[in-house]
Amino acid sequence: MINMSTMKKMLWSKLGLPFGKKGRHGKEDANSLTDKSNVNEEYKEAFRTKSYIEICNKVQGQLEIRTTLNEGRSSSSSSSSLSSSLSLPPTPPTNVNLSEYLLEPRQETLTSFIDGSNLNQYLVNYFQISLEAGIICESLLTKTRQVHINYRSVKNVIKLIRRVPDNADWTHNQYHAVYKNLALVASYRNPFSKMTPEKFNELHKSHEHLLRELTSQCRKTKRRTKFIRCIKMVMGTLLVVGCGALTIALLILAMHSMVGMVAAPGLIVCTLGLYFTKKVKRAQRKFNREWLEGLGEQLDIAARGVYILINDFDTMSRLVKRLNDEMEHRKFVADICVKKGKNEMMKEVVKDFQMHESYFLEQLEELEKQIYLCFLDINRSRRLVVQEMVK
Repeated sequence: MINMSTMKKMLWSKLGLPFGKKGRHGKEDANSLTDKSNVNEEYKEAFRTKSYIEICNKVQGQLEIRTTLNEGRSSSSSSSSLSSSLSLPPTPPTNVNLSEYLLEPRQETLTSFIDGSNLNQYLVNYFQISLEAGIICESLLTKTRQVHINYRSVKNVIKLIRRVPDNADWTHNQYHAVYKNLALVASYRNPFSKMTPEKFNELHKSHEHLLRELTSQCRKTKRRTKFIRCIKMVMGTLLVVGCGALTIALLILAMHSMVGMVAAPGLIVCTLGLYFTKKVKRAQRKFNREWLEGLGEQLDIAARGVYILINDFDTMSRLVKRLNDEMEHRKFVADICVKKGKNEMMKEVVKDFQMHESYFLEQLEELEKQIYLCFLDINRSRRLVVQEMVK
């Protein structure tokens, strides 16, 4: 079981900015344009934050290391049996999944903390969903990396076009090089082919279901907290009135009867008993109310985190669909061109690649940015939930 003070120090040092709460009411119609511009500016600002830059550097550095290791291992596989001592040593970060390396708090730390506490099941579900979202983001990053590698063939064709704009001046070797690269484009498997809209739709439904559960549980918890607060006020009033009435009755009885000698000790015992009972009940209610208030805050933060996660995945879904359609189109036209073997058709295909080059690269860069931003949102939400848990 993790020491709470240690967990607090570790998490507080990594905490991000809290989500801002926004009310539903206001002059929505009058401020709609201002709100949109603020959202756009806030979206752009997210890409300039220190946290975003740090996570970009982490991801790119890890991807470079993993790519280098994979290429080194594959190139040396034939000679590894002869000289195993020359094999590349594994670096610690590459021994774990990229998502586990990027998620904060780290999943193993979080799992130990959850196992040592009686955590609400809805929060357990939230942490599991956020972990799965991180794994999907890792998968998408790997796919974008593969797209960059596959794109080298298209880049080679476009370089030739720019170097020799007039196709009539191409040599036989240059035609052969173009056909060779187009054949590679046609043969490459589309990395996004398995990330179908149906799969994103399933994710959307599961996230929405969790959001409804968290929101419902949060409302129930807050209603229960308010009810306990009201009960406390009523019981406090009744206890004060009851104590006062009993004390007055016993005093009157003590003053007008010899029974007072016997009643006096009972009066003292009764008064002290009521006093201590009141103190104990007050402490119990205070603990219960504070625990419920903390749980309500945790559920509220988790719900807002899932809401942001839904928006992030909806954006990534649209970007993946566009890239998938563009890559399928490229594979299709490249395959026809190679099979037909006609130079005129090849020229048209190359022009098509060149025309859509900037759009394709922009969409790919936009997807990568959105994945980094999603990682950032997941981490910020997870940190804030744990921050409330260890208060």
